[in-house]
Amino acid sequence: MQILTYIGRRLIFVGPQLVGILLVTFLLLKLIPGDPAVMMLGPFATDDGLARLRTELGLDRSIVEQFGIYLWRVLHWDLGTSWQTTMPVTSDLAQRFPATLELVTLSLLLALAIGMPLGVVGARNRNGIVRKFADIYGLAAGALPDFWFGLVLIFILYTILGVVPAPLGRLDFTIIPPPDVTGSLLIDSVISGNWPALRNAAGHLLLPVLTLGLINAAPILKMTLSTMERMLEADFSRYAEMCGLPPKVVARKALRNSLPSVITIVSVLYGFLIGGAVLVEIVFSWGGAGQYAVQGVLNADLNPVLGFVLYSAILSLVIYLIVDLIYFAIDPRTR
Repeated sequence: MQILTYIGRRLIFVGPQLVGILLVTFLLLKLIPGDPAVMMLGPFATDDGLARLRTELGLDRSIVEQFGIYLWRVLHWDLGTSWQTTMPVTSDLAQRFPATLELVTLSLLLALAIGMPLGVVGARNRNGIVRKFADIYGLAAGALPDFWFGLVLIFILYTILGVVPAPLGRLDFTIIPPPDVTGSLLIDSVISGNWPALRNAAGHLLLPVLTLGLINAAPILKMTLSTMERMLEADFSRYAEMCGLPPKVVARKALRNSLPSVITIVSVLYGFLIGGAVLVEIVFSWGGAGQYAVQGVLNADLNPVLGFVLYSAILSLVIYLIVDLIYFAIDPRTR
């Protein structure tokens, strides 16, 4: 009942939060130079044609009226149509968002597999070689732009060594994709038993996942390292050592008390990478939702941008709610 009450309180604020996010995004997009009517009809369009299209799009109305009309459509789950693809935004995002989620999820799993062990071992052995490597790695990875690192990996692993597929999308053109069930090529390939597609999709995922995983392991490493050090120096750890508990047991208890901070940084990274991975998507021609939104900004196609922001906001709110529920499970102080 306590958890259900907490979830109910959080859900009350979901609506106002989404409206506020859409409002800010809508106003910022209106400040960007560019006339959607001119972009759609081209530079040789007549004044009458432009005026007629602006009326059809509602661009001749006030900003308040335009936002009100858009919000009313959103309430009926109508996110409009992209003039670039001539498809409903919901259909475009349903096709592209799973690609971004697959990339971001696998990248964060790799970052966790790298950052947490290095942070734990480095905190336990402050003068060891692992700690020195963790300090250097955290500093270097935090200073590297992800798109530049992706280009370096392409040059080494594809151009020179030739051990990975060409960084052109999620599948080779000669591979038949599996039936679309979840949107994740890996999962859909396993469901349909399409093993050539599974191998090819995994090969295409290797470079972008390595790029984002190695870069984003740095904040996880630093958070794990700092919180583990504090927990190992805390009174309960020192008391456990005085009572003769093995160092592994003490470290395990310290790690459990460090998990809330680590989970927090992972949830923040997840929400950030939904839109922050767009440069990596462009480098690898990934065709994800972030790349779709950037093309909308560049071409004054507002509906894809607003739809992407709405999807990202909903996903971020769901992630934060899941994180809070995990806090309930691992931290008795929150119950």
